[in-house]
Amino acid sequence: MNTSFHKKFDKRLAKLPPKVQKKAIERIELFQHEPFARILDNHALVGKWTGYRSIDITGDYRAIYLPISENFAKFYAIGTHPQLYG
Repeated sequence: MNTSFHKKFDKRLAKLPPKVQKKAIERIELFQHEPFARILDNHALVGKWTGYRSIDITGDYRAIYLPISENFAKFYAIGTHPQLYG
C-alpha cells in the first residue's frame, strides 16, 4: 500500500513523545505491507470521519487515513482517542 501524509499529520507526529513516534512509524510501515494486519485493528469510522479509516498505534493513539484507491491511502490525523474523536 502506498501512502502519503497531510502536512497536519506530519506536524502532529513530530510533536508526539519519541516512543509514540517510533511506534507510529513501525505501525505505518506494517500498514504499507499488510493494511489489515490484526494488530492494526483497521476499521471504518463514522460521524465527522465518515469515509475515513483508523489504525491503532498504541493502546490510546490512533492514526486516521482516507483510502484513495485500492493501493493508496493518505494519512490525515494522529493522536489519542479523545483528541481525535472528542
